[in-house]
Amino acid sequence: MFNSKDNVIMIVQARMGSTRLPGKSMMELAGAPLITRLLERVKRCHEIDKIVLATTYKTEDDPIEEAGVKLDIDVFRGSENDLLDRYYKAAVAYNADIIVRLPGDQPAPEAQEIDNLVLFHKNGHYDFSSNIPDVVDNGYPDGIGAEAYSIKALEHVWKTSIDPRKREHPHFNFYENSARFHLGIMQCRDEIRRPDLKIDVNTQEEYDFVHELYRYLYPRNPEFTIIDIIYWYDNIYLKERII
Repeated sequence: MFNSKDNVIMIVQARMGSTRLPGKSMMELAGAPLITRLLERVKRCHEIDKIVLATTYKTEDDPIEEAGVKLDIDVFRGSENDLLDRYYKAAVAYNADIIVRLPGDQPAPEAQEIDNLVLFHKNGHYDFSSNIPDVVDNGYPDGIGAEAYSIKALEHVWKTSIDPRKREHPHFNFYENSARFHLGIMQCRDEIRRPDLKIDVNTQEEYDFVHELYRYLYPRNPEFTIIDIIYWYDNIYLKERII
């Protein structure tokens, strides 16, 4: 069994200097910044001991820190492009045993699925776990899940990884060295198995899609779930475009 005393820290990465869509963290969704909507949703997780918003030292990222402070979220500031360094140093600062990594471009993370990931990671004694369909096709919608790391595994790759690509994208250290690490990839439950759905924001088109999602769902239920998103997509969004 897992250690019930493990300190589980969610670290949300966000910065204003996105290459493809600069400033996306502060773009409006239902009357608030994208990063605010994301943080509101993950505060509903039950298996997370603390949420930390990790941004950079750059002054242009001050609004991100301000958004976190307004929600009583701790903020850590570190390297802009060396995400591995930013994550590891934030994890050490908060005495993490398990780190849950959440990219800040996922405006509709699903608290239940993140809780499920933490339990999956603990029960399997994994070094790295994921329910994000970024590398492995696990059936999940893109944008509702997260990754989990043990602190020992994260420390190992922080010390040994020299590839800039793997410093910027920490998960590749595990996927591309699976013989060294014990990996756990969650498979999506049938009820929400929709790999065709992409609910993260990297482009203007993706932002426009999520803006429509929030415009319809948020006023009806601020705590909408992936079930609500699937219903909206199949019965409202697609039908409006056919007409």
